[in-house]
Amino acid sequence: MNAKEDSVTTKVIEQASPKTLFATLRIKNNIKAGDSVKLTFTVYNPTDSVKQFCKWHTPFEPLMSKYLEIKDTNGEEASYKGPMAKRMMPPPASSYQKINPGDSLSIAVDLLKGYAIQKPAQYSISYTGQGMSGLVVKDSVVFVYAKP
Repeated sequence: MNAKEDSVTTKVIEQASPKTLFATLRIKNNIKAGDSVKLTFTVYNPTDSVKQFCKWHTPFEPLMSKYLEIKDTNGEEASYKGPMAKRMMPPPASSYQKINPGDSLSIAVDLLKGYAIQKPAQYSISYTGQGMSGLVVKDSVVFVYAKP
């Protein structure tokens, strides 16, 4: 593997306000078809107090909903093939994750477990779960899914 294949795309997001949690997406720039497509999702707490976010519609819960938009350069969306949970509102206290002041939490998820990424192409990934989780991710990340 060369250095270019090992590189990672990271988008660090400027938070809307210093009082809010925000998140970033990170993925390798080049992934060989057949390999796992690991996305790292990191939540930051830039404040001076403990904050929390709802884990629903994030990788911090088992795959239960579509919270990413994954499209190739032609605008074709990779189909979501995972479960779709029906939720009771409001979310129970156990659905929230606390983050200490100045701290962050990261988790990696294999996108192939929930999304049909099959053809070699360049893909962009955007986070769409902010309405449920309350997390802001302003930018998308891009990777190339290439033939082995």
